[in-house]
Amino acid sequence: MCYLKFDKAQMTNLQDSLYKELLITNRSGAYCNTTLVGCNIRKYHGLMVVPVPSLDDENHVLLSSLDETVIQHGAEFNLGLHKYQGENYSPKGHKYILSFQWDKVPTWIYRIGGVLLKKEIAFRTDDYRLYIRYTLLEAHSATTLRLKPFLAFRSVRQWTHENSVADSSYTEVTNGIRMCLYKGYPDLYMQTSCPSQFHYAPDWYRGLDYPKERERGYDSSEDLLVPGYFEMPIKKGEPIIFTAALSEESTDALEGLMSQEIAQLDRRDSFYHCLVNAAHQFNVQLNGEHYILAGYPWFKCRARDMFIAMPGLTLSIGETEQYERYMETAARAIDDYLNKRPISVKIYEMEQPDTLLWAVWCIQQYGRYVSRQSCYEKYGALLRRIMDFILDGKHNNLKVADNSLLYADGRDKAITWMNSTQNGRPIIPRSGYIVEFNALWYNAVRFYEQLFGENGTPEEQASIARYAEQAARIEQSFRATFLNEHGYLLDYVDGQMMDWSVRPNQLFAIALDFSPLTVKEWKGVLDICTKELVTPKGIRSLSPKSGGYNPMYVGPQAQRDLAYHQGTAWPWLTGFYLEAYLKVYKMSGVNYIERQLIGFEEELFYHCVGTIQELFDGNPRFSGRGAISFAMNVSGILRAIRLLEKYKIEEN
Repeated sequence: MCYLKFDKAQMTNLQDSLYKELLITNRSGAYCNTTLVGCNIRKYHGLMVVPVPSLDDENHVLLSSLDETVIQHGAEFNLGLHKYQGENYSPKGHKYILSFQWDKVPTWIYRIGGVLLKKEIAFRTDDYRLYIRYTLLEAHSATTLRLKPFLAFRSVRQWTHENSVADSSYTEVTNGIRMCLYKGYPDLYMQTSCPSQFHYAPDWYRGLDYPKERERGYDSSEDLLVPGYFEMPIKKGEPIIFTAALSEESTDALEGLMSQEIAQLDRRDSFYHCLVNAAHQFNVQLNGEHYILAGYPWFKCRARDMFIAMPGLTLSIGETEQYERYMETAARAIDDYLNKRPISVKIYEMEQPDTLLWAVWCIQQYGRYVSRQSCYEKYGALLRRIMDFILDGKHNNLKVADNSLLYADGRDKAITWMNSTQNGRPIIPRSGYIVEFNALWYNAVRFYEQLFGENGTPEEQASIARYAEQAARIEQSFRATFLNEHGYLLDYVDGQMMDWSVRPNQLFAIALDFSPLTVKEWKGVLDICTKELVTPKGIRSLSPKSGGYNPMYVGPQAQRDLAYHQGTAWPWLTGFYLEAYLKVYKMSGVNYIERQLIGFEEELFYHCVGTIQELFDGNPRFSGRGAISFAMNVSGILRAIRLLEKYKIEEN
């Protein structure tokens, strides 16, 4: 039985199905993203969304949607669905959906009287090419298939409206046409695998409505150009493939190419395999470099996110070679930064003060999953350069203070993962001695001492005494600075300013391999986090008992920014929380951890199917919000699953 499956009752109930989304990506940075009923509700939605480097650094929607119409005996049955202003839907093709399921590719079954039509979508892994295959499963009389493309040719951050500039002309190609609405854009080739007739009838469809944008406080209406439609007879059992791409393809090869593409895909037949597929979706390859996108549909490759997500997206699922490819690209960015050169790869925010600390943690995970000897051989030199850079005070905003803790100035600029801003200033001005920075710092120093003590040259082993002394001072200062009389850790300390808010950042002081706290102190920190921060959908960014608690991530941008890290729940933190929980409670914590993971499985069916959203409201109903798929979240849950399995094996 298929794991990701929805029946007719679920699909025809628009209150539910309209907000379930699907996401197909490829290694080139392109994607296909729409709802399960085919109705676009975001400006980021589109069947063919690709980067256009000649214009900017954004993705662009070329083919917004494709309406299918089944024709028998002159009667037309339109399977498309569009939302217009004023809660108007036309046509209402969702009523013909018999089922939707996703094993290797998204698959719909439509029933129109005696007609049974199957539709499948695939995206070529290494090219900007979309395939949509239609197979007539049942029909008792001659049937015609009509395909009507809706074109946008715009950035995902903009709208298109009816205008006189758009070039609605077309050029014929084999079994199709090519078009380009505006200068600077590539040609879009639309072809069918069998001979089809293109009826040229350009027209603007006006006032399409995108409720998710209105919900987020943005304009929510646009117009799309329909150049005409393709029409062809379809016979029982004979598939017809529609393809949209940036180059022409031999139409005779389309069936083989699509089948070949599907054959190499993994199945989404379980919670774990859905997350593995989601992990692969963040992999983008540009000019031979491998990147991890922070999320879809609007994020790019951010350094901190990449280092946090990398172990879970690779090592936790047994893909060591992919880790090494990602790290090869990341190492170029690190070297550029350490040598004060412009970053030569497309990794953003390398300058953030905790980025290098997360890079060390990421390297440490390679040592855990592979071996410390291999880690030393591959990344020892890089690790030494990073640690020397920090210790020698070469970072612009990360200094080793006299007490050996790291100090960073975040009063006027957001410098941590809690990076929401308003009017250019941080909403949470975390500054000074920041708790997770220094937990990561202690862990990094101890890891360096361990790695080079075990594997280093005699000269390197002789030099680690400097790190052992540093670690001892950090441990003493960390406890004196952050540990308060209530048994938990202050979030940051800057001079006389002490932030007593209960936040999840203190969890890193337990979860990391090396902790500056005692086992008794671990329990005190963990207990308060468990009582005040844990939700079924992640760890709250702020306790309900702390001032400023704002758990509902809704409304316009300014309103959402105020809530972003003030009580919303983040699944990626669950991985670290569960790691801390196992360290404290050992085998007795296994059942608890399994229950926590169950809460995420149901999310694979609620929002973007088969993956995990960016964040969740901190209060019931713990609704999913933000980006539809978030790399750190998928990584955190995969790490937790692997950790649990490993712990069970070791205990047995």
